[in-house]
Amino acid sequence: MATKAAVKKKVEAVVESKATVLTDVKAYARKVWLAGLGAYAKAGAEGVDYFKDLVKAGEGVEKEGKKLVTKQVEAANSQFETQVASVKSSVKSSVSEVKGKVEGQFDKIEKAFDGRVAAGLNRLGIPSKQDVEALSAKLDELNALLERVARTQ
Repeated sequence: MATKAAVKKKVEAVVESKATVLTDVKAYARKVWLAGLGAYAKAGAEGVDYFKDLVKAGEGVEKEGKKLVTKQVEAANSQFETQVASVKSSVKSSVSEVKGKVEGQFDKIEKAFDGRVAAGLNRLGIPSKQDVEALSAKLDELNALLERVARTQ
């Protein structure tokens, strides 16, 4: 019977150790549960403040971003205006140059046209402006001579 009592003691020891393990597991599980509840409560209490801090940080980043974008846009506009002024100056210079060349060509065309018209009129026997002016000058001289002669008589 001694063996039965020894077996019984061993069984009781195993059952007791299993009960102790089970109790330890239950206690640990309860602690995990309580830790989760504590974290949830703390997050709820501190979450509002944390959210407000995040909003403030976001506003600061947004403000700095706007400053940076504004600065870059102003720099781009300044560079664009400089380039526009340079192109404008270049175009004005080119236009002035072309205008001068065109005016020179018009003068040449006008002189050639006048020369051809005068030559054509000369062929027809029509006097030119210079011929009429020369005749007019001679008439003025003759009139002046006639007046002198008339005064002396």
